[in-house]
Amino acid sequence: MDFENWKPIYTQILKDFNFSKQKDIEAAEILNDLLKKKNLTSIDKIKDIIQNKDVVVFGAGPSLYTQIKNHLDFLKDKLLITADGSTSAVLKYKIKPDIIVTDLDGKISDQIKSNSAGSIVIIHAHGDNISNLKNYVPKFKKSIIGTTQTNPARFENLYNFGGFTDGDRGVFIADHFKAKNIFLIGFDFDNKIGKYSFSEKKNKRTKLKKLKWCKYLLNLLNNRKKIIEIS
Repeated sequence: MDFENWKPIYTQILKDFNFSKQKDIEAAEILNDLLKKKNLTSIDKIKDIIQNKDVVVFGAGPSLYTQIKNHLDFLKDKLLITADGSTSAVLKYKIKPDIIVTDLDGKISDQIKSNSAGSIVIIHAHGDNISNLKNYVPKFKKSIIGTTQTNPARFENLYNFGGFTDGDRGVFIADHFKAKNIFLIGFDFDNKIGKYSFSEKKNKRTKLKKLKWCKYLLNLLNNRKKIIEIS
């Protein structure tokens, strides 16, 4: 999804959550500057590993851990994208994600460990994670990419593929780079918060609203028919 199509959705999100657009821009500027010193992964590389592949995106819902256990054989030949905290669940099964999509509020030590082992980390900037950007971005030593909710045209090191929560951003990325099929594991929309959704257990109301947005955004994708929820 290009920014012109994303812009009206982003405007609705700002209004619904009373978020600050200026804070989002400030966070994006900080991440953009931090990435000037990093080993950035090319967009062509992301395209090469996703295009025409069967991709699994892991959310952080209550069903996550059990679903991983039940589908270990299914996962073996798939391209794996974890959404932030779900990385920790995947690593417990000694599975390395190919891509981690994160706004840095999960268990960061697991994400750094996975990055060191070869996972590409797509780090997202928004107005509420400025301190985490400053604290943790320097600790990722290998392949990373930066994303923003705002217009990416003003930043040399940031992209906007669409999506809002870590989970649906992972799906938007897979869709943007033309995955063959996108399988969802740990995406739960039944008003329950999973243990791997680390930071937002303290604010259940906000988290549940974000889950509604996640579901809404997934249904907006033109290629919704190739998005398959695993039970």
